[in-house]
Amino acid sequence: MARSLLPEAVADYVTSLVAAETDAQRRLREETLKLPFGMMQIGPDQGAFMTLLVAAIGAKRAIEIGTFTGYSAISIARALPKEGQLICCDVSEEWTSIARRYWKEAGLEKRIELKLAPAIETLEALIGKGKEGSFDFAFIDADKTGYDAYYEACLKLVRPNGLIAIDNTLWSGAVADPKVQDADTLALRALNLKISNDARVDAALLTVGDGIMLVRKR
Repeated sequence: MARSLLPEAVADYVTSLVAAETDAQRRLREETLKLPFGMMQIGPDQGAFMTLLVAAIGAKRAIEIGTFTGYSAISIARALPKEGQLICCDVSEEWTSIARRYWKEAGLEKRIELKLAPAIETLEALIGKGKEGSFDFAFIDADKTGYDAYYEACLKLVRPNGLIAIDNTLWSGAVADPKVQDADTLALRALNLKISNDARVDAALLTVGDGIMLVRKR
C-alpha cells in the first residue's frame, strides 16, 4: 500500500517542509526505507503531525500498537515530558531492535517501554491492572483485522478528551472501492463506518499519509 495519497511531487514538497524531523528520525527513516517492508513506516509529515498533537494536549502517557522500527514512537515520545511514558506494543524482536538503537540515540529510551507480545494481551493486561482512563494518547498501526479490538481497548484506556489516532484508514483508496473485498480492506471499512456512528467519540478521517482516523473520546 502507498504511504501517501498525494502525487509524488507534492509528497516530496510536503516532506521538504517538515522542519520538526530530528536527525535521528531522518537517519532512521532512511535506514528503514532500505528494508523489505520499509514502506510500512509512517512519513515525516505524519510524524510531525503526531508530535504536534501529543504536545498540544499535554500528554504524559501514551500507548502505541505496532512499532516497527520505531519512527512513530520517537514522534510521540519526544513530545512527552521527561517523566512521561510511552508503552509500545509489538511482536517483532528483529524490527524493534532497530527501534531500540535509535531510541537510545535520541535520548528517549527512558520514556519508552517496549512490550514484545501480542498487543491485545498487553492492552487487556493494562485494563486488568486498573489502567482504564490513564492514557492521554493512543496510536494504532498494526494488523488491520485486529483494529476493532485495539480500538475498543484503547477507548477504555484513554481518558475523556484523550485522542486515538488510527493509521492506514484510507488504505490507498481501497476502502472507497466496493470491488475490493479482502480481509484487511473490509476490516478498515467496517471500523471507519463504526467510528463515524459511534456516540462515544468525536472523529475526523484525515487525508494525512495513508489516512488517519483521529478520534476524541467524549
